[in-house]
Amino acid sequence: MSGVTAYFDLDGTLLDASSEKSLTALLSKRRPWRIPLGLTMWTAGFLGNMIRGRSVYDAARNRGHFSMCSWDLLRKLSSEIVESKLSKRVSQDALDRLEWHRSQDHRLVLVTATIMPMAKAMGEHLGMDEVYGCGPEDMTGIMSGSERGWSVPRRKGKVPIVQADASAIGHDLDDCWGYGNTHADSFFMEITGNPVAINAENRLKSLAKKNDWLEFEWRV
Repeated sequence: MSGVTAYFDLDGTLLDASSEKSLTALLSKRRPWRIPLGLTMWTAGFLGNMIRGRSVYDAARNRGHFSMCSWDLLRKLSSEIVESKLSKRVSQDALDRLEWHRSQDHRLVLVTATIMPMAKAMGEHLGMDEVYGCGPEDMTGIMSGSERGWSVPRRKGKVPIVQADASAIGHDLDDCWGYGNTHADSFFMEITGNPVAINAENRLKSLAKKNDWLEFEWRV
């Protein structure tokens, strides 16, 4: 390859939807008895995270809503919902940009805070060369709802993952691209030589204008 990697966030960037909310909704529809269980465990996780001093943003993004769910079921439902729904929520502009990078012989990497089975399903659909999502190394058995021991590419947590990936492949981040849609993505975008703001929310839009970053609107 050319020695260049393009790093992409998923939700709100390549995907004009929330992948994990869509997965949770399908899981609740197929297993309605899980709704009170998921809500109870998510609330407990949120309160526990707040007590431990985490920000509201991070505390709210616990995985209590997947408690007592099998990884195999999440993989099955992720593949199903990508095919039936989420594949239609990727804009033609986003697909064209991916193809442009391929034409330059660039490597494509997805770095997302969505849960790993969903990240992998979307990565396969989009033809990504590597996928980083939230999850443990061993994704077998039943989930507890805790993120203990997981890789969590969220906010500043995406930075070491991108750095390690570029180092492992021998790519200079100054030559690479970083695509995101929120200020939470700006941390990993800033360490690339070519940050690109997609469907930028207010804080990221201000940062992009200040630093003269490229901006695109990829809506369905």
